[in-house]
Amino acid sequence: MQNKLAELLEGKTSVAIGGHVRPDGDCVGACMGLYQYLRNNYKDIETDVYLEEIPSHFSFVKGTGDIRHQVQPGKTYDLFICLDCGDAERLGFSGPLFESAAQTFCVDHHISNQAFADENYIVPDASSTSELVFHLLDREKITKEIAEALYIGIVHDTGVFQYSCAGPETFRIAADLLEKGVDAPSIIERTYCEKSYAQNQILGRALLESIVFMHGQCIFSSVSQAVMKFYGVTPKELDGIVSQLRITKGVEVAIFLYEQEPNVYKVSLRSKEKVDVSRVAVYFGGGGHVKAAGCTMPGTVHDVINNLAGQIALQLEPEETKTEEA
Repeated sequence: MQNKLAELLEGKTSVAIGGHVRPDGDCVGACMGLYQYLRNNYKDIETDVYLEEIPSHFSFVKGTGDIRHQVQPGKTYDLFICLDCGDAERLGFSGPLFESAAQTFCVDHHISNQAFADENYIVPDASSTSELVFHLLDREKITKEIAEALYIGIVHDTGVFQYSCAGPETFRIAADLLEKGVDAPSIIERTYCEKSYAQNQILGRALLESIVFMHGQCIFSSVSQAVMKFYGVTPKELDGIVSQLRITKGVEVAIFLYEQEPNVYKVSLRSKEKVDVSRVAVYFGGGGHVKAAGCTMPGTVHDVINNLAGQIALQLEPEETKTEEA
């Protein structure tokens, strides 16, 4: 795929890189890794990266200080590279730049991606978009700083290599990145494990107030705007709660929702083996991966859970459904 990137950049004088709203580790890692690579090796091309405010624990990644959070009126680019984004709407504020660009290129691993760009590199089986960006680059030109960014992306979307999406190729790429001098223990501790006191408090509350249903096959917890205000946390600081719910013994699907505005909830879904949560998320206008997906839903907490439960139940084994009905 190295030739693909070179072909796309041929004759270009300006490139914009954008990722999805509420950027996570993979989004930040993929965007900053590619941004640094283009700045290092294509100095004659104007390159800008557009993202919403990123979590503070990623701020040490080289180039994050250059991130643009607003679009200059009338600004256009020869090429817009969309990373880790399942559809154009997920680009948020940078969407107009995607629409006005002379050419667009999407790199993604979401199974729900419908190849919405002019050129697409979509591999649903890949561990992360950062893994796909790695394949676009000349390995000899990957610096330690680029390797750090891509390693962060892979670490976060594989749950530190514990999810099934981390296959043999993922570990080979990780090894290549480590050979560039990446300090893996420090990165994992600093960006994945470390939590603030407030984050631990709200995690504890979410776990304490969680509810299991469908005979213990599903678990959910929710956080209201009032609770978030009480603990002084933002949506970015709720990362990791759904993954902690997921590891509950006997649970097949974990659901975490937080209130974005009155009676509107952002829903995160995680599964183990039996349920493709991307199908559930797509049904409600969202998207994602087989074992990790999300959407936004209106209604009360009970409305949302009841609607999700109906779609989840369709994928359970017949014997389980019969047991449920009994």
